[in-house]
Amino acid sequence: MTPVYGQFLSDATGLANQLDVKIGEHVFEVETVSNFDIPNFEFDGDKKKLTLYISSGLENNLGELIIPHDLLGGNLTFYLNDQEYFPKINSNEKISFVTLNFTGSGDNTLEIFGTTDLHGMTEKDEMEQKDSSSSQQGETFDDSLGWLAMAGSLIVVAVFIVMKIKKRNQV
Repeated sequence: MTPVYGQFLSDATGLANQLDVKIGEHVFEVETVSNFDIPNFEFDGDKKKLTLYISSGLENNLGELIIPHDLLGGNLTFYLNDQEYFPKINSNEKISFVTLNFTGSGDNTLEIFGTTDLHGMTEKDEMEQKDSSSSQQGETFDDSLGWLAMAGSLIVVAVFIVMKIKKRNQV
């Protein structure tokens, strides 16, 4: 008998989860809504792979993932328990929206391989490093231009003072 205030969990119950993938100083959010739990995950940048460790008490599993292209993009390939798996994927320029639908209660492993990863980070990081190294080296071109303008102004003021003094002496 089910109490009045409760009901059985259904196969369509959704658990929202946010997986924060930290790479250096960058954090990428992979969002999930599913009827299973994801107690752990790993990201391998060298292999361009995101691994989700899934724990389910239900036979019919349903889930949705939002994967940012900056983390993992291109053509995505999926392996569920070491078998190639073909979920429904919708993409735009920023994310891949993946719908998972599979059977099997207990522990499952989902591996997601991309053809690109950490998109845009390299150029940004190199520019930040270049900016910080030029500021560590001392003056930049803008600093030199400022010093030159100040020196020029001092010379004009000095010439003006000298001219005033000569004009006074002549009177």
